[in-house]
Amino acid sequence: PRAALENREFLKHAVRFLAAESGICQFIDIGPGLPTGGNVHQLAREHNPHARVAYVDNDPVVLTRGRAYLDGLADVILIPGDLRDPGGILGHPELRRIIDFSQPAALSMTLLLHFVRDEEDPYGCVARLCDALCPGSCLVISHVTLENRDEAALGQIAGAYDRATAPMVMRTKDEVKRFFAGFEMV
Repeated sequence: PRAALENREFLKHAVRFLAAESGICQFIDIGPGLPTGGNVHQLAREHNPHARVAYVDNDPVVLTRGRAYLDGLADVILIPGDLRDPGGILGHPELRRIIDFSQPAALSMTLLLHFVRDEEDPYGCVARLCDALCPGSCLVISHVTLENRDEAALGQIAGAYDRATAPMVMRTKDEVKRFFAGFEMV
C-alpha cells in the first residue's frame, strides 16, 4: 500500500511539473488502472483547463469503468491498447484525434514496465512510442528497482507475483535509465 501511495504522489508531482512548469498540455497515460482521485486529467487541468489526455489500458474492467467515469469530459479519452503493441496504440484514431504529435506531449507509464518481461522487448516498445513524440516531449516512468531493498521482502514480493497473472520484473536503476534514452533526466 505504501508503494502505491508513493507512486500516486510521484505522478501528482510529475504532472504538475509538466503542466505548470514545462507547458505540456497533452498527455498519454499508458496503464492508468482504475480511475481514482488525482488522475492525470484532473491534475493537468488544475494548471491548464484545456489539457488533453489519452488514457490507454488493456484491462476490460478498467476500460468499462473508466469510460463511465470519464464520460462527457471533453478531450479526455480511454482507449484499449497494450504497451507491447506500440503500433496499435499510435495508430488508434481516437488517440490521433486527441493528441497532436507535432506538439510536445508527455508519455506516462507509472508502475507498468515492471510487469513487462525482457523477452517482450520493453525497451523497444518504449522507444517506438517515444519516437512518435516531437522534440520538447517528456517521458514519465516509475519502476520497482532492486536497489536498497530487504532481501526477505524482495523474496515475498517475487513469490506473490510469480503466482499472479503478471510477474514482477525488478530492474536496476541503470536498467530503468535505459528507458530514457534520448531524454534529458529531470
